[in-house]
Amino acid sequence: MWFRVDNRLIHGQVIEGWMPYTGARNLVVVNNELAGDFLRQQIMTLAVSRHIQVHFVRLEELPQTLSQCGPDTFVLFENCQDVGVAAGEGVHIPVLNIGNIHYSQGRHQIYPHVALSDDDIEMLRQLIRSQHTELDFRAVPSEKMRPPHVQLF
Repeated sequence: MWFRVDNRLIHGQVIEGWMPYTGARNLVVVNNELAGDFLRQQIMTLAVSRHIQVHFVRLEELPQTLSQCGPDTFVLFENCQDVGVAAGEGVHIPVLNIGNIHYSQGRHQIYPHVALSDDDIEMLRQLIRSQHTELDFRAVPSEKMRPPHVQLF
């Protein structure tokens, strides 16, 4: 099972890079807003292979969805705060890939593709403490795995 934060959700890096890399047959997109937007779901799934089962779920539905999908699942979050909620609901996240979080005011640019707010950093610290989660800062699988900046974590 693979967990990723990417504010773009389904896009080329996920479909062409991460899905083959992980071998997942299920793609679970965890986003309360998107779970209720059938039109956006249809648009996003156009790029996904018909061999991949796509699930758009609300945060509270994630534990049950994961138990139904099994271990060959790729879980995609839009933001770190949703990861924190999922972990609080009992979802175990051994490794969290932080793939893309756009810069905005109040965020710290950690890597060219990742900018974290103070709340994001605190949530990730808590995840490390509570679940011993390993953080993986890569945009694509071919990149060298980047550890978090020591001064932040």
